[in-house]
Amino acid sequence: MDKRFFNIFNLTEDEAIALLKTPPEQLEDKTDRYIAASHLINFPTERAIDALIEAVRDRDRDLYNRITRRKAIESLGRLKATAAIPVIRACLADEDCYTVENAVWAIGEIGTDDEAILEEIAQLLDKPEQSYRVIIQTLAKFNYRNALDRIQKFVDSDNEPIASAAIAAVARFSGDYSQIDKVVGFLQHESVNARRACIQDLIDAQYYDAIPEIAKCPVSVIFRLRGIRLLADAGTSAGKISFQKIEPHLDRAIRDRPDELNLVHEYDQLPSLAFLVNELYQTDFGRCYLASKTLLETYPDEAPEALMATYAEQAHNDYGAHYHVIKLLGWLKYAPAFDLLVEALQNPRPQFQKSRAAAAIALANLGDERAIPLLKASLNINIWDLKYACLLALKQFGDDSGKEIAARDPDWLVRAKAMAELLDNST
Repeated sequence: MDKRFFNIFNLTEDEAIALLKTPPEQLEDKTDRYIAASHLINFPTERAIDALIEAVRDRDRDLYNRITRRKAIESLGRLKATAAIPVIRACLADEDCYTVENAVWAIGEIGTDDEAILEEIAQLLDKPEQSYRVIIQTLAKFNYRNALDRIQKFVDSDNEPIASAAIAAVARFSGDYSQIDKVVGFLQHESVNARRACIQDLIDAQYYDAIPEIAKCPVSVIFRLRGIRLLADAGTSAGKISFQKIEPHLDRAIRDRPDELNLVHEYDQLPSLAFLVNELYQTDFGRCYLASKTLLETYPDEAPEALMATYAEQAHNDYGAHYHVIKLLGWLKYAPAFDLLVEALQNPRPQFQKSRAAAAIALANLGDERAIPLLKASLNINIWDLKYACLLALKQFGDDSGKEIAARDPDWLVRAKAMAELLDNST
């Protein structure tokens, strides 16, 4: 589990436990117990787990206690605390549907072979106003086939993420993939949440044929790369798909050009430069990609100065906009951005990880050969998509030396890419 973003409150274990045990009326800030429950994910100890279990047992109906209970359940799930299963199981009957949702998810994370618990989860599918998507996903994760008929009734749900999860689960349980194209179709849904959700469902259904469409889906590259990566890992291990089939789509996703995506939004009239730059801050990356495409096509001369200005004002600290600005400056071949791109390539902050691969591609597009040794050095950093991007960038520079390094990489995808490039050179 990736814990890079959890430790942001700078609390010790003792301080977090003390906060969690403090009566709400004695707190300066009513959210302190919630923060403590969140922070205890950093401490996989019996003391931390006991404190979280105690918090879950507190059934006071106060709003802040309810959200603390939910977070405590989530933290127990992330800690995979098997000792917490009984208290979390009791939450399956809670009247608060969000607490039930977290309990189902946490059981899925911790794991259980108790079919009585799985049946309790399945029975929630007959209960109104529950988080059916999480319930279906968890039952599928445990391969609880006794729930198949109950899941089947959700395949035509008006809620697309629920329908998507149900279709994927039915395919997984029965081997019937006749409706899986509906899930693939959700990759073009106007809702970014539906687009993101169906990628997970295609992973769960192990539908390897979806890789080309996932690569073109207008969501953050993080979701696409995760989908391609997990399907590639499972598919190659099972002998269902080869790297040669995956490679062009993975290359496309890493390069991430907006004109190679199937965009779902459009403008009814040409927007201003200022509007398009502001769109790079949208949480729906589909809108960011449309803005990027329009900037490249319509404002290639004016855009670089505007991008440098927004970077200085805000994008340097907004990891979504940061990513798009970095990519755009490379495509626009804006030479004065060289130092900024190098800084992005070497940025150690975890929130900006995807910008490092973006910077590798941008530096190649810029064409300044001072980047070559920096790209080679980045092949030693333990981030697989960065290393893959550096291989693409070095190839664009016409430099082959990085392939020898990457051919011995511990990551099989990086190694396969390097070997494929070496093989191309030898033929």
